[in-house]
Amino acid sequence: MARGPKAADVLGRVTLVTGKEEFLAERTVQTVRAAVRAHDPEAELADSPAADLTLATLGELAAPSLFSTIRCVVVRNLENLPEESAEGLLRYAAAPAEDVALVLVHGGGPKGSGVLTKLRKLGPVTEVKSAELKASEYPSFVAAEVRSHGSTIDSEAAGALVQAVGQDLRSLAAAASQLVNDFAGGPLNVEKVRQYFGGHAEVKNFQISDAILSGDRARALEELRWTIANGTSPVYVLATVAGQLRSVANYAGGNRESGMPSWRQDSLRKQARGWSHAGLAKAIRAVARADADLKGAASDPAYTMERLILTVTGLRERR
Repeated sequence: MARGPKAADVLGRVTLVTGKEEFLAERTVQTVRAAVRAHDPEAELADSPAADLTLATLGELAAPSLFSTIRCVVVRNLENLPEESAEGLLRYAAAPAEDVALVLVHGGGPKGSGVLTKLRKLGPVTEVKSAELKASEYPSFVAAEVRSHGSTIDSEAAGALVQAVGQDLRSLAAAASQLVNDFAGGPLNVEKVRQYFGGHAEVKNFQISDAILSGDRARALEELRWTIANGTSPVYVLATVAGQLRSVANYAGGNRESGMPSWRQDSLRKQARGWSHAGLAKAIRAVARADADLKGAASDPAYTMERLILTVTGLRERR
């Protein structure tokens, strides 16, 4: 279903929302409600858990009221639908009321799959899937969000935003909206993402890692001191460095994740330049030593990290 369905797409029909990603499921519910309200501002909205659904309550939810004949009815957690109510719901879904938009929300999993199978076979039923995203799909989600607000974002910037904000779709959608509003009138690039989210600890950690793996000792030390001065634990910084180093080592060794987005491949390819297998092995051992020092309550964690930067950047071959 398109992100903005029309009333004709949902009235007299059943929208079946399936999958574990709650943000996408709720977005679909809201777009159906918005379509109904756009058609009739006085339309009534009803919401009910499937566990409470009986033949009587289904009739009440779908029946026109004294105030409006147009209704949007949302039934949540369809997996908890009582067995005795299943046939009644299927009969209704086969011939839904013309002035009612029924939305059935199933949270994923095998429970209630029999009802789902039967619903999918009915002509008036439109399924909208809200499956959890794979790691490689988050930048595409960001790009789609930005497009929905009338702008564009390149793949590297979308990947940087995911690194900064994380993989919570609600937070990513909000971040995309903020970026478009703050940088109106032009496409979004990685510089704009870093300008806006540069103070986020996650972004700084990745900037430190990038500087270390690129052999940029001065920038790595500068970013580290800023990050620690602003309250970020050296343990979190080290975790990011370790993760990035492992990714580069795997890439250099030909062990690459399937479905890796192109922006990520480009980033790893650039970082792997100048590193020999022996140098990477020594860098990994240096990170392990720093990790042991930090977990052993090193007297000066900042010094431990600075020593790591000096060691690892010295291992990278100059080309």
